[in-house]
Amino acid sequence: MQNDSDRFFVLTGGPGSGKTTLITALQQAGFATSVEAGRGIIRDQSAIGGTALPWNDRPLFAELMLSWEMGSYQTAIEQTGPVFFDRGVPDTLGYLKLSGLPVAAHIRTAAMRFRYNPRVFIAPPWPDIFTQDEERKQTSDEAERTYHALAAVYTELGYELVPLPLSPVEARVGFVLAEAGLK
Repeated sequence: MQNDSDRFFVLTGGPGSGKTTLITALQQAGFATSVEAGRGIIRDQSAIGGTALPWNDRPLFAELMLSWEMGSYQTAIEQTGPVFFDRGVPDTLGYLKLSGLPVAAHIRTAAMRFRYNPRVFIAPPWPDIFTQDEERKQTSDEAERTYHALAAVYTELGYELVPLPLSPVEARVGFVLAEAGLK
């Protein structure tokens, strides 16, 4: 019997590297996907005047990210077939480390318990497509530091990193499906 984690594929990397565009294309191709926690939380908190925003309260933002990612994982268990995640539980750990904030024991525990496929797709920095917007306020330098922090966290947790090519989304979809054994 296949473990759920074997069918759970994470796409991670710094902001503005094409992850969400790739996730959207995979969803349009008929695959189950998750919504990125960061953008969702920023939209929700902004809509209600909340303070759990990365520029207001980073620790609270991280706790909401963790909760969101664990919820996405639980939802995915109820689905059949492969699921592509726009980030995973370990991204919260990377965010805290990048921010220079302490990592609470429960966050480490979550990163160890909520496991994904051993091969994690990571989007390298891509300056040609990087843009800022209302939700993405990071600079390209911070995006690159985020990439390195996430690469370190996933590696420390025993995942094999599979760098995404800097290519159009259709080529990236083909690459991901081939590397995931789904093509």
